[in-house]
Amino acid sequence: MATSAIDVNDAAAIKAVQEGLAVCDRTSWGRIKISDDDRLRFLHNQSTNNIQQLKPGQGCDTVFVNSTARTLDLVTVYIQEDAVLLLVSPNRREFLMQWLDRYIFFADKVQLTDVTDETASLSVFGPKSDAAMEKLGAGAIVGQPYGTHILISIADREDKSLVVAVGSGLASPGYTLILPIADKEKVWNQLVENGAVTLSDRAWNMLRILQGRPAPDQELTEDYNPLEVGLWQTISFDKGCYIGQETIARLNTYKGVKQHLWGIRLTAPAELGSPITIGNEKVGKLTSYTETLDGHFGLGYIRTKAGGAGLKVSVGNVEGEIVEVPFVSQEYPQV
Repeated sequence: MATSAIDVNDAAAIKAVQEGLAVCDRTSWGRIKISDDDRLRFLHNQSTNNIQQLKPGQGCDTVFVNSTARTLDLVTVYIQEDAVLLLVSPNRREFLMQWLDRYIFFADKVQLTDVTDETASLSVFGPKSDAAMEKLGAGAIVGQPYGTHILISIADREDKSLVVAVGSGLASPGYTLILPIADKEKVWNQLVENGAVTLSDRAWNMLRILQGRPAPDQELTEDYNPLEVGLWQTISFDKGCYIGQETIARLNTYKGVKQHLWGIRLTAPAELGSPITIGNEKVGKLTSYTETLDGHFGLGYIRTKAGGAGLKVSVGNVEGEIVEVPFVSQEYPQV
């Protein structure tokens, strides 16, 4: 049941995500534009998904990893007519700009532009989000695959400057909007007038943990690779060479994933970084914690050999049970 520590507005917003319409301001997230002739090949070679197979109007999630396949960030990619737009984590924007720039060589036709300050990003969630997109004039996007996006006009303007994309950034159904910062208030107010409840950053983080979306410096660090995180949907195993590819291919081929990210239902608050144990044996580490409307919940990595869903563990001095979370999976999805 709800506890006194949960803000009443957050409770209402989470209910709206599940049953109605909610909107979250994600303007603090980074937005990087990659342009010029070699943009697709360049991004294809720097991340885990098959970028070169995508056409304008399509998109996907991909992971930037280092040379030993350790995770740097989970990024959403939107392929536009003349550029690629990346939506990156708030604390990874400057790092990724510098990291990507290092891999642009003299003959490469690639331009990187940080467009974060001149743009805004909103996430729209809930079963009523389809109707909200219809009212914005983006009805053509409804029912399309994840990452599909269109460019529409804002209000009465002729120019098309509002990107509307399928996918909320969480496991909950919804949409992502990217638009000029000057138009943010207008679009935000239109969504609120249509019944959207404001989802705070705090409530977003609660949902992130409950659903298992990994975050940089917590689940996405240089201690883990994308297979351990469970981001199988972001990995192409037949795209050829990219940074970290050999390690990922070897782990998959030889079933070498030694730990997995799981949800943990807790009986009390737990400290980040707490060891996860079974008896006297350490089997993992807690990476995220939140208080929810239904109690306490965390994310953590559990050694593969220890078991999975239903496993009873201790997190520090707190009892816990391992549960599945919808954002990640423990094996390659069967097509």
